[in-house]
This record gives sequence, structure tokens and C-alpha cells, in this order.
Amino acid sequence: QLQASGGGLVQAGGSLRLSCAASGSTADYYAIGWFRQAPGKKREGVSCISSNGGSTYYADSVRGRFTISRDNAKSTAYLQMNSLQPEDTAVYYCASTRRCHFYSGSSHFRAADFGSWGQGTQVTVSS
Repeated sequence: QLQASGGGLVQAGGSLRLSCAASGSTADYYAIGWFRQAPGKKREGVSCISSNGGSTYYADSVRGRFTISRDNAKSTAYLQMNSLQPEDTAVYYCASTRRCHFYSGSSHFRAADFGSWGQGTQVTVSS
């Protein structure tokens, strides 16, 4: 099971750190991804980190601003979000998969690759 937290209201240019706490004996063996969904829009893959944290992947829209990490001792993954913009406003979800798949094209991640999802946390960026 996954539990996302850390969302909130922040002004443009600000920062937030999201957390994704995983439970279960095999939690540390799974890659973790972050997705987001804004009202009226499709769910968008944001980032993914491998099970050992050695590989990370980002959507073009967040690369250089967001950083994904994990602490397997705490069974928790993080998404540090800097330089937030109003277009980053969305509900953010974390999800697990056996390994990160990074696809070419405009959409680098596919929700169908992820089997277990957290409940989502709201991020609102005001202008």
C-alpha cells in the first residue's frame, strides 16, 4: 500500500516536498513513480525512481525543477518540487511498478505500467 502526503498551497516560485510511504514486505523492491492530474486533463507521469534509487527519470515539464529520491530504510519516496508554477497545480499520486519504463515521445510514463496507487495529495500553486 502507498500513502502520499505533503501537498498544499504555495505561491509561484515556491517549493513543496511530497512523500510516498510504502508498506508491505516487498515495498523496497519496487520502483516508485509520481503522476499528477489536473482538473479536466489526463493523468500525467512526472517522475520515476528505481527500486535501489540508482536510476531516476523525469517528464520534460519538470526536469531541472523536481527531484525524486527514496529512503528504503524508511520505505518512503520523495518528490522535491522547486520553482513551482501554476501549471503544476494538480492532484499528485504515487504508484509502484516492478521497474521504471521511460518511453520516447511526449509522454514518457504510462499509468498502466503501475499496479498499486496511493490516494493522491493536492498541490495548488497560486500566481
